[in-house]
Amino acid sequence: MIDLLICYDVGTLTDAGHRRLRRVAKVCVAHGQRVQNSVFEISVTDVQLLTLREKLTDLIDPTEDSIRIYRLRQPREKFVEAFGRDQYVDFTNPMIL
Repeated sequence: MIDLLICYDVGTLTDAGHRRLRRVAKVCVAHGQRVQNSVFEISVTDVQLLTLREKLTDLIDPTEDSIRIYRLRQPREKFVEAFGRDQYVDFTNPMIL
């Protein structure tokens, strides 16, 4: 699996911008978890990354919006520091519901 940090900035001065923002967030939520308003931590395979990248770039207006995809180093716990409210959930470990 590849761990990613995806950040986006979508122009919301128009109704179309608001729609793009919601659609980008929806794609990101489907692949990972929100850690800040426009920041997601995502784990994907190589093939899923290609599909995710294509979905996101198809949604944005490249003249108004931007998306950044950063690969996170492993293990996450060693390289990611969080201060304040951190609701990260490690979905790789067993979960009790």
